[in-house]
Amino acid sequence: MKRKIGTILAGVMLAATALSGCSSSTGTKPETTAPAKTEGNQSAAPAATGPDTSKSVELVWYLVGDANKDTPKVMDEFNKMLKKDLNATVKLNFTTWNDWQTKYNLLLTAGEKIDMIFASSWAGYFKYAKQGAFTDLTALLPKYAPQVQKQVSAQDWSDVTIGGKIFAVPNTNPEYTPNGIVYREDWRKELNLPEIKDLASIEAYLDGVKKNKQNVIPINGSAWNEISTLFSAVQGYQTIGGESGVVVAKNYNSPRDIVAYPFTPEYEAWVKKMKEWADKGYWSKNTLSSKQEAGDLIKTGTGAVYWRNPPGAAGFITDVQKKDPKMEIGYFPYTRMQGFAMPTMGIANGMAIPKSAANPERSLMVLEKIRTDAKYYNLITYGLEGYHYDLINDGKNIVTPSKTQDAAKVQGYGIADWGWRNKPLMKAGVGGWDGLDKLNEEFSKMSKPDIFSPISMDYDAVKTEYAAVNQVIDQYGKPLMMGLVPNVDQALKTYQDKLKSAGIDKVLDYVKKQATAYYDEKGIK
Repeated sequence: MKRKIGTILAGVMLAATALSGCSSSTGTKPETTAPAKTEGNQSAAPAATGPDTSKSVELVWYLVGDANKDTPKVMDEFNKMLKKDLNATVKLNFTTWNDWQTKYNLLLTAGEKIDMIFASSWAGYFKYAKQGAFTDLTALLPKYAPQVQKQVSAQDWSDVTIGGKIFAVPNTNPEYTPNGIVYREDWRKELNLPEIKDLASIEAYLDGVKKNKQNVIPINGSAWNEISTLFSAVQGYQTIGGESGVVVAKNYNSPRDIVAYPFTPEYEAWVKKMKEWADKGYWSKNTLSSKQEAGDLIKTGTGAVYWRNPPGAAGFITDVQKKDPKMEIGYFPYTRMQGFAMPTMGIANGMAIPKSAANPERSLMVLEKIRTDAKYYNLITYGLEGYHYDLINDGKNIVTPSKTQDAAKVQGYGIADWGWRNKPLMKAGVGGWDGLDKLNEEFSKMSKPDIFSPISMDYDAVKTEYAAVNQVIDQYGKPLMMGLVPNVDQALKTYQDKLKSAGIDKVLDYVKKQATAYYDEKGIK
């Protein structure tokens, strides 16, 4: 889930995450001597007896997401610095968002020499770590990334520890990333539609736009994320272990009540409503095959709704405001329907070293440079100073692009940098959307600990059934969810039968067993 993807948290993070943690973790931080103290933006100079960097190496790194057109230019400058300081260069690769799950799996299972890769609970971190895809970093961190080791909290180290071993470095940018939608607020006002606050008002908005805006499809392009996340929010369903299949906890207050939702009356009622929405033209008939993001069609004036989490919404709205100041975009987080918000785990975004890595030690040293030296952090994260951005307010903020550039020709720089984010080095943009801080205040007041993501599952015991179930979801479940079937009752019966044949009951039992073990360990009723 891409969501799973741009991304902030109040000071109650530690208290809010008290129940978090991998069930097989030790909960302890690896021992190390205190790193040399740094001043300002400068990293401590390496000791004479430090790691050997006499051999020149090229490190192959992968990020989940898309490159920027200026990435080669930025990495050229980055590598000039890195060559001088660590006798290394980084070849930065990207999966892109098109079918990234398949590409990510191949990268970790095909044996390709990769020195570092983005890792996340939503990208299967726990599964891949238990399968042996990542290098054990426990003994490497004190020697090759001691400052980073000190940056990460004991709780976050606990979250990435499996069987007493650390397999990833989580970012240190606590945040809330619930689901929600951005929408054309100017159209809502123009058409005198109700303020968006629940399912009924969302439906009224979609209907009003469809009937009154010529050549506009309310959720244009790919609408799967918009509808599937709305379904879970309306029902109160909670995803378990970071997976996005059909096995869920029915609600936050009864986490042990775990079901396969296609067999619930709520799902039956939902798909019948979605058939009505599809027939009314709230999305296109080819939505499941569309490669266009719904947000791209908002920008062209032919769409009105787009799924985003709050940080993603902030970036989207800021971009729209720069290109078309007259277009007013609103944001509705689904937390307002549910009454609570959960902070993300540290490993919602992080970096790991695949088992196939040729130079794991040097990669950790580079990661430490990025996370402790502002020169490196700013360059790889924000691009070229004086071109992509200017620092202002004593370096606390940035404006994009640089005042020396033509804003019509030069944009701010951005890539999938979530894995190495470190709050003290992050810069707030000026002139962007001012709603994000208000949302975070709102979330902090309704915060509840995430008791679902830390449940560790690799599905190895039911891998055949799990693969078959996912195939059935793609073939039968998605068209049904999107109302793209001629007869809902018949399609639902077929879907349920196919799930049964694929082994959904075994998958359900497996998830229940893993969840129960975690809840028993943590004392969660």
